[in-house]
Amino acid sequence: MKEQKTHLRKPPWLKTKLSFNPVYAEVKNLIKDLNLHTVCQEANCPNIGECFSARTATFMILGDKCTRNCCFCDVNAGRPLPPDYDEPRRVAMAVKKLRLKYAVITSVTRDDLPDGGAAIFAETIRQIHDVSSDCKVEVLIPDFGGGTESLNLIINAKPEVIAHNIETVPDLYSVVRPQADYARSLHVLSYLSRYSDRSPVKSGMMVGLGEDFIQIERVLQDAVEAGCKIFTVGQYLSPSKNHLSIKKYYTPEEFEKIKMTGEKSGIQHMESGPLVRSSYLAHKQTAQYYAKNQAGKTA
Repeated sequence: MKEQKTHLRKPPWLKTKLSFNPVYAEVKNLIKDLNLHTVCQEANCPNIGECFSARTATFMILGDKCTRNCCFCDVNAGRPLPPDYDEPRRVAMAVKKLRLKYAVITSVTRDDLPDGGAAIFAETIRQIHDVSSDCKVEVLIPDFGGGTESLNLIINAKPEVIAHNIETVPDLYSVVRPQADYARSLHVLSYLSRYSDRSPVKSGMMVGLGEDFIQIERVLQDAVEAGCKIFTVGQYLSPSKNHLSIKKYYTPEEFEKIKMTGEKSGIQHMESGPLVRSSYLAHKQTAQYYAKNQAGKTA
């Protein structure tokens, strides 16, 4: 059954003024010169001007073609090229040249690879730590088909944060993420939480796709039970008329209610707001998590 499109007017709290200063151009040109991809560009993130201008970027490794075709995502689906084994070095070089103190690494899903690309992730983490020892690394990984060998590669590379996004409520998976599986994502989060003793586990979701508040509460509770310490919730924004339409714009007050619900459920650090994204200001999310965690220990 074809989805019936709806057209909602964008509310004022989602209208942002783009900032493209000389630093933005410098970051963009460096990424281009090193033949790298960022999710900021590939997914048309609304925060790209702010992030690039602040010398932050979320690097997208393993190419720009995804083997899955999620109906909310603006990353191109198709047959990917073979992995570029020099890519970890170039990402590390970009991190060093940009003088980053915090780097976020994500990827397309590579179901065509036996390990899902986990070895490239692990090598990227190691190379960044080698050339920029004071730079913290957060990885936002796909589910790797639930394979524990791939997850172990990530854990053993010792990133400072490991994230895997649930994205939406389980009842909408068949529409929003038809090639993914809610239970498999919970398994990934649980495994990471159980065996990664030094890296807090993070997840996140979008709202505005037709879910209700009870379904959101369930996801938050499931995330707590899976061991998530950090959780992000943001407004879904349809990339084009060919993607899923927006069913609802949540108000800032509703996002605050979601944040309070997550905190009551046991999430140690919640980020909830219209423009919140998993990697947006990720360094601040992590710093606030550690501050709260430390305060709890000394209380």
